[in-house]
Amino acid sequence: LVSTNLPVMVWLYGGGFLVGDSMGANFLDNYLYSGDEIADRGDVIVVTVGYRVGTLGFLSTGDSGLPGNYGLWDQQAAIAWVHRNIRSFGGDPDNITIFGESAGSASVSFQTLTPHNKGMIRRAISQSGVALCPWGINKNPRRFAEEVALKVNCPTDDRMAACLKMTDAEKLTLAGSLDLTSSPDHPIVFNLVLSPVIDGDFLPDDPSNLFHNAADIDYIAGVNDMDGHLFTALDVPSINSNVLDTPIDDVKRLLGAYTKEKGAAGLNNAYSTYTANWGTSPSWETIKKTVVAIGTDYIFLVPTQAALYLHASNARTGRTYSYLFSEPSRLGGLVMPYPSWMGADHADDLQYVFGKPFATPLGYWPSHRDLSGYMIAYWTNFAKTGDPNKGGLSVPATWPQFTSSGHQYLEIHNNMNKNYVGEKMRLSFVNFWSSVLPNLPTIYSE
Repeated sequence: LVSTNLPVMVWLYGGGFLVGDSMGANFLDNYLYSGDEIADRGDVIVVTVGYRVGTLGFLSTGDSGLPGNYGLWDQQAAIAWVHRNIRSFGGDPDNITIFGESAGSASVSFQTLTPHNKGMIRRAISQSGVALCPWGINKNPRRFAEEVALKVNCPTDDRMAACLKMTDAEKLTLAGSLDLTSSPDHPIVFNLVLSPVIDGDFLPDDPSNLFHNAADIDYIAGVNDMDGHLFTALDVPSINSNVLDTPIDDVKRLLGAYTKEKGAAGLNNAYSTYTANWGTSPSWETIKKTVVAIGTDYIFLVPTQAALYLHASNARTGRTYSYLFSEPSRLGGLVMPYPSWMGADHADDLQYVFGKPFATPLGYWPSHRDLSGYMIAYWTNFAKTGDPNKGGLSVPATWPQFTSSGHQYLEIHNNMNKNYVGEKMRLSFVNFWSSVLPNLPTIYSE
């Protein structure tokens, strides 16, 4: 039986704009981004696309020599191809949902904001990443282009772009690999420099001024409750230890790095915000969780709340939905087991969205299958109708729309029910990063 007019879901993978591919890691002969479970359960078409990453995808001199954003243009070409051709595969060209995670999630955000996709995208889902994230845009791409040029023996004057274009692709790629040295004073997130740029074409302006382009796109955006763990564990490794305390000074150093341009006032305001509920002698667990919360808020949660707010306040027909994914991580860390207080780390949501508890059942419990079923239901209902609650699959809780006054959200967890609806996610912290901090005088600018 040939289907016609099925909803289409186009996946953009993550990987820091540095790595990743359209199949994902292979586990028990099952690729992470295999769309089988989503397609079968939700009656949708799943398309996974590739795009250039690293220097070949994002190196920019900040001018017309090497304008940048090539990886975003690749994604856009794929979306346009699907829009033109998906009818031949049984898909509805007027019902395309793009979805992605991490850098792929920020990419989804960029694709909804560019004027180049007008009329091609009906809906979008951002899982842990938006255009407004601190790593989403490189405001000074030339500095890194010059570092790359020096590594591959190119001049850094007006001959730089021409020389880089003639350099061997493998050498160029290696010259742009991620610098993994980090500390509380130099957090790893600042090493993610191969990002999109405001090029005057794909992105004609700062992303915060482009939300009118998404006014008719339905949008879901959310984060994992410990999205920052993967990153802060590199900056402050003691947070994963059951024997080592995390020095309070490390909390200050990390906050100092994130608020550097506001100087001492920035740090003092941040420190009092994050230690307000510590009491006189905070436990080691409280201190470690605070480090993760700081990273989660700064790198993911606050920018996502800002994007949801801008989407909702610019919307015409587009609906807006927000979520917080809180299923605790099941696996150990790369080196040692996760701490007992662990929540959902960065990328922990992927296995459930792609139905791994069904595809590789030996690795999971029934509760994980429940959760995976819920996420596939919300995601594919949304792809069908623009409303995650309606579309054929039943859901455990009614997910309210996010409004720019109420900021409603759904907490997603294996045990969820109607009590998993909240509003104004982490309001005092969102308020600190989006209102208090920006209004302090800038002491130090790069």
